[in-house]
Amino acid sequence: MKPAVFLTTTLTALLLSASAMAAELKIGLANDPDVLDPAQSRTFVGRIVYTAMCDKLVDVGPDLAIVPQLATEWTWSEGGKELKMKLRKGVKFHDGTPFNAEAVVATIERNLTLPESRRKSELASVEKVEANGEDEVTFKLKSPDVTLLAQLADRAGMIVSPKAAKELDAKFGSHPVCAGPFKFVERVQQDRIVLEKFPDYWNKDNVFIDKVTYLPIPDTTVRLANLRAGDLDMGTEMAPSDAAAIKGDANLNYLDAVNLGYLALYVNVGNGPAADNPLGKDKRLRQAFSLALDREAIMQIVYEGTGLAGNQPFPPNGPWFNKDIPVPTRDVEKAKALMKEAGLDRLKLDFSVTNNPVVLQAAQMMQAMVAEAGFDVSLKATEFATLLDEETAGKYQIARTDWSGRIDPDGNIHQFVTCKGGLNDTKYCNPEVDKLLNEARASTDNAARKQKYDAAAKILNDELPVIYFGHQAWIWGLNKKVAGFVPSADGMVRLIGVKKAD
Repeated sequence: MKPAVFLTTTLTALLLSASAMAAELKIGLANDPDVLDPAQSRTFVGRIVYTAMCDKLVDVGPDLAIVPQLATEWTWSEGGKELKMKLRKGVKFHDGTPFNAEAVVATIERNLTLPESRRKSELASVEKVEANGEDEVTFKLKSPDVTLLAQLADRAGMIVSPKAAKELDAKFGSHPVCAGPFKFVERVQQDRIVLEKFPDYWNKDNVFIDKVTYLPIPDTTVRLANLRAGDLDMGTEMAPSDAAAIKGDANLNYLDAVNLGYLALYVNVGNGPAADNPLGKDKRLRQAFSLALDREAIMQIVYEGTGLAGNQPFPPNGPWFNKDIPVPTRDVEKAKALMKEAGLDRLKLDFSVTNNPVVLQAAQMMQAMVAEAGFDVSLKATEFATLLDEETAGKYQIARTDWSGRIDPDGNIHQFVTCKGGLNDTKYCNPEVDKLLNEARASTDNAARKQKYDAAAKILNDELPVIYFGHQAWIWGLNKKVAGFVPSADGMVRLIGVKKAD
């Protein structure tokens, strides 16, 4: 019996040793993601998790070019009304079912028909998707849509297991099943999301992490402390005020990239009873609120000069910015005049924000600034997911949520301000803006598209359902044991090629 006992003991020791050597990456998130269903979700932090869990038809490369992922190549028809894609062979979903053309068709149809789907406006140009055998699909469009590839590089192009989607329906987020390098293990709300390496991943030879644990830590000070203590391997969305501490820590590396999105305030102009207030009804008051903001001061003080002041969904240093509408300087007297013109001296407002320290600092600055123009603002701080739910339900007057940005300009504007946009929580609706943005989608001529976006920006700058005030940089802090991470302007955390030393 002794040899058997010895063998058993040895095997147990080896297994325990192998387990201890398994590479786990702990990533600190700025917020807890909303539902983990690519069809339903809307949070930036959710997209970070998806990047490890859910492969897309195409991805975004380091230079922001569209690159293959589940689709290996694609061609547009003459006239731009058909997009044909060849699919990667030998791919499996996390439940062992095969990835194929039928799975693509099922996912796109789900995105278009699921009542809870937020991808409908992103895929509005798609009339139908057809499978051409096992490994090819054709998107047939109602009208040319140059933005479709960019949409397929995000949640609209994340292909999910048809079997799991059928079984779970709208509850798919309780146990998502995709075809990415890591599969879902568990989620504890406000505490952790755990993924583990998928052994049958098509690119498994370039996956060197065995387990990923995402930890939502909204307080940037706590996130930095955890990173410096070694309790996190990576901190995402680090505060600009943390940059010096990260750079000065011998155990950490600092990385950043100016992002594609924007910082903004959303005004409830038509979403339920809460829109029935002076700010929601009178654009002059929204103009006054905007003029009372010192955008440059906010970006310098709160964001430590790492970002840019702005007033459009596109940054001032980008090709889509309308230079005829420059970032406004603060003008309290003009703001007061607009208030008076609207028949008010003072206006009480509820301002909904997340309980993120950086967001709160900016909100407090704004609160003080607009008070000088006659706005008495009460801050209402809550969890990020709760704030998004309240925005969707119209339970707000003015709210602060940011947008992480997309590589095509359409992704920064269309779904937020078109009448039936999937993320239009202000319920702003102007048929002329719809017309301009839909025409911009249909054109392959960037000069012609620019004219459409410029015209839409002029209208939106006057009516201000969204008050843009800046563009931030993504900042990452990494333990020096982590290697191979490549920062990207889209803010995603791509784990292919990432390694962690013992």
